[in-house]
Amino acid sequence: MTRYLLRRLAGAALVLLALSVLVYALFYVVPGDPARLACGERCNPAQIAQVRARLGLEDGVLTQYLHFLQGVVAGRSHSTGTALVPCDAPCLGLSYQTGQQVTALILERLPATASLALGALVVWLLVGVGTGLLSALRRGGPTERILTVLTLAGTGTPVFVLGLLLLMAVCAHLQWLPFPTYVPLGEDPEQWAWNMLLPWLTLGLFESAKYARLTRSSVLETLADDHIRTFRAYGAAERTLVTRHALRGAVPPVVAVSAVDLGSMFGGAVLTESLFGIPGLGRTLIDGVRQVDLPVVVGVTLVMGAFVVLAGVLADLLHAAADRRVVLT
Repeated sequence: MTRYLLRRLAGAALVLLALSVLVYALFYVVPGDPARLACGERCNPAQIAQVRARLGLEDGVLTQYLHFLQGVVAGRSHSTGTALVPCDAPCLGLSYQTGQQVTALILERLPATASLALGALVVWLLVGVGTGLLSALRRGGPTERILTVLTLAGTGTPVFVLGLLLLMAVCAHLQWLPFPTYVPLGEDPEQWAWNMLLPWLTLGLFESAKYARLTRSSVLETLADDHIRTFRAYGAAERTLVTRHALRGAVPPVVAVSAVDLGSMFGGAVLTESLFGIPGLGRTLIDGVRQVDLPVVVGVTLVMGAFVVLAGVLADLLHAAADRRVVLT
């Protein structure tokens, strides 16, 4: 297990290094002159030159990238034009718009994304696994056909459309809830929960369709095994077969896929955060693109990639823990 974990972490480090090269090249080489973007349209050539020197853009692209890696690994100092600002590792640079450290900005926005992701995880596991199990147990009946139609509809509905429908139905038409406004958990836990309810339902219901299909197929596959037929022949109760054997067979794939999806959500649910005004990583990325704030875009993208890569490693470990037949090599 230790050897496998070290090998996967080394592979994850290489993937993140390749991602940093790609993102750095994409956002620092392709767009043009970051100094002009940071200074603004009204700056004269002398002012642009000062900004270029302050941002370290006079160096070659390779030197700039090595300085960027140095900041990530060991930290570095950034010039503000009048002083040097220390930036501890992992340093992802300073925002062009606010001068704030990108690492601090990400840590500030991460709790909102984490609360959205964890709440949606609960929704999609409860709804998805429950729907899939019920569909498998009612195979061939009207209940299964209705659930199949709902699952297909959920799969084909974009998340922003589902969110808009919930907003119009729950907030505008039925007026069960006010339109959500994000409140930090530390300020008012009750208001935080009420305002996060619709975002949780939107993202959770959108993801639950996939888990319903996955659970249904896993349960049906397990119930068709020879040992299940043997247990039935000996008179085992159907409830016992489902709870002790069928659900156990559905757990490993659900756990593995949940870990990957949760990592992606921690990377930022861009559409859901933008729709409900949640100040998380996804909305931070959108704001950075709109403001052409390249350090923010690069930093958030790298953090998103790190969450996805590490989630893949976690998914393998959880799959092996849930299913002892899996051998980690």
